[in-house]
Order: sequence, then structure tokens, then C-alpha cells
Amino acid sequence: HKAKVEAMTLDLASLQSVQHFAEAFKSKNVPLDILICNAAVFGAPWCLTEDDLESTFQVNHLGHFYLVQLLEDVLRRSSPARVVMVSSESHRFTDIKDSSGKLDFSLLSLSKKDYWAMLAYNRSKLCNILFSNELNRRLSPHGVTSNSVHPGNMIYSSIHRNWWVYTLLFTLARPFTKSM
Repeated sequence: HKAKVEAMTLDLASLQSVQHFAEAFKSKNVPLDILICNAAVFGAPWCLTEDDLESTFQVNHLGHFYLVQLLEDVLRRSSPARVVMVSSESHRFTDIKDSSGKLDFSLLSLSKKDYWAMLAYNRSKLCNILFSNELNRRLSPHGVTSNSVHPGNMIYSSIHRNWWVYTLLFTLARPFTKSM
């Protein structure tokens, strides 16, 4: 009841916005006990952000990655602190390795000809998990833990709004899913 809530603007489709947000947060000189990275787009048509990156990859993963990097010092000073990366079970249906088994970074920010919305989403969520695991490995000795979570199968939200097929699928599944 004594909590003070203050909204701050952050656009994950703009790395400049992420940087401005981090600077504004740091200027408040307050601790950061928990950082929940939960924003996502799903089923979006191919487009590039102002940073010339495919939008699903940037919004779902890279924007969060950059934000955590910019706020790492605040998280360390706030120890014990925690980062929570909201991912998805769909991360299991993709890979980011080439045919020889090596990481292929060209698979992350897909070109228009190689783009499929579901694949882009799955890969971005796999990146969230890999990042969270590595972040935990690096920062847990400093009192900062990182976990990735799956919020539940097809929780109903408006994330499916970009394509009518996804809307139909989510509508049919809604009686059997968790609510927000």
C-alpha cells in the first residue's frame, strides 16, 4: 500500500529507446531487485526496425538482451537481484545451428525471403533461454540470478492479432488455456 509506481517508456524495437530508458532508470539511483523481460510480438509480418534488424528478433530478444547489458551494473549493486526472461515452450521447435552443428548467426535476424513468423518467434524465444542460462552462469557468483520461464500453453492475450489463422487457433484453444 505504500508502493510508488512510476511508468517509463521503452520501445524494444529501437535500441536507442532501450539506451535512453536505461540511462533514465540509472539516473533515478534506485535499486533494481527484479527485472522481468516479458515483451513479445508473435505472428508479425516481416519488417525491419529502425536498427535494420528483423522486428521479431529485436523486440523479443535483442532489445531485452541490450537492456540487461545496460543495467547489469545496477543489478549487481542491487544484489540479491533477479532477471526473469519470459520465453515459450515453442523454443523447442527450432535451432540456430547450421548443418555442421555450428551456431549460425544469420538465422537470427531473418531476411524477407527466409522469413516465417512462427520460426522467427521460436528462434527469438530460444535465444531468450540461452541468454538467461549464460547470464545466470556469469552473474550468479555476484548475487544476480537469471531464470527463463514458460508462462503456460497459449495463454490468451492479443499477441495473436497479426494473422487471422492465429486468432482462430487461439480462439478455439481459449476454453482450454489459462487466462491472464
